[in-house]
Amino acid sequence: MKYVQAINDAMKVAMNLDQKVIAYGLGIDDPKRIFGSTKDLKELFGPERVFDMPTAENAMTGVAIGVALAGYRPVMVHQRLDFFLLALDQLVNAAAKWHYMFGAQNNVPMVIRLIVGRGWGQGPTHSQSLHSWFAHIPGLKVVMPATPSDAKGLLLSSIFDGNPVIFIEHRWLHEQEGNVPEGDYRLSLGQAAIIQPGDDITIVGNSLMTIEAKHAATHLAAQGINCEVIDLRTIRPLDWASIESSVNKTGRLIALDIGHGFGSIAGEIIAGITERCFGNLKSAPVRVCLPDHATPTSFALTKNFYPGAKNIVDAASQIFGRKFESKSLEEQRTWSHDVPGDWFKGPF
Repeated sequence: MKYVQAINDAMKVAMNLDQKVIAYGLGIDDPKRIFGSTKDLKELFGPERVFDMPTAENAMTGVAIGVALAGYRPVMVHQRLDFFLLALDQLVNAAAKWHYMFGAQNNVPMVIRLIVGRGWGQGPTHSQSLHSWFAHIPGLKVVMPATPSDAKGLLLSSIFDGNPVIFIEHRWLHEQEGNVPEGDYRLSLGQAAIIQPGDDITIVGNSLMTIEAKHAATHLAAQGINCEVIDLRTIRPLDWASIESSVNKTGRLIALDIGHGFGSIAGEIIAGITERCFGNLKSAPVRVCLPDHATPTSFALTKNFYPGAKNIVDAASQIFGRKFESKSLEEQRTWSHDVPGDWFKGPF
């Protein structure tokens, strides 16, 4: 099953399980159905539970909070993460704080699906990865699945969680295929996955960078370095126990992020590990993130903007003090740098 099909499957399971689950957002019932993620939902569950919305993000997020307080479980969808910035007041000052401010008498069980764009000349305002913003706010949970099975398991858990959840999908992951369990399959929020065991260095990734970490780990294995790769899956809550255990074993850390370096989750991980595991570190940790400036629109300028497996291997060279071959990772790519593969036909 494709990642985007797993999202769709999770929605169908949730809406069959609970009549109080509703879904709405710009384009949720248009012909393309938000990259196929909401396919057939309106036909199966009717326009009362699946519907388009006005271009009024702040107001409609307020609607989600209201219906969540009334016992529903709304799933609000945005075709780009950037569009949701218009609703930060409702998210930060209402949804995230309601449970605390009113003495735990009410919960706000709502999910906000946000999609990160990349490439295709989308530029500064259609391709931002601002998950660290959301993770900074107490009362919010932030989920970033990297695989189809995780997408389904984590979305179902998010929908039936009692708290507001920001569910972030990277557009380049939507066509990825993998085995996905049938039925009501859920994964615990706040539990990372060790997707490859190793003893020499820990690589911690999230979202698309988890895939890049797997490529880098395979490349480094051929050069005698056994990497332990951790997929965070959720970044709030963060699974510190898994990260600490791994770093205490390997003594080395590369922290990856699909966002900018300054104020990043990667930086938070390095700070936390330095506080917790300093005595077991064999070298200074390194983070691999986006540059600290806005995403270019130009095809030429984006060519070297996004980090990938090569940058991870180069970071390992820095940590081990020896040069690992990395150039061939770029040469393996036979398609344009601003799309995930030659199968890709565009954003819409």
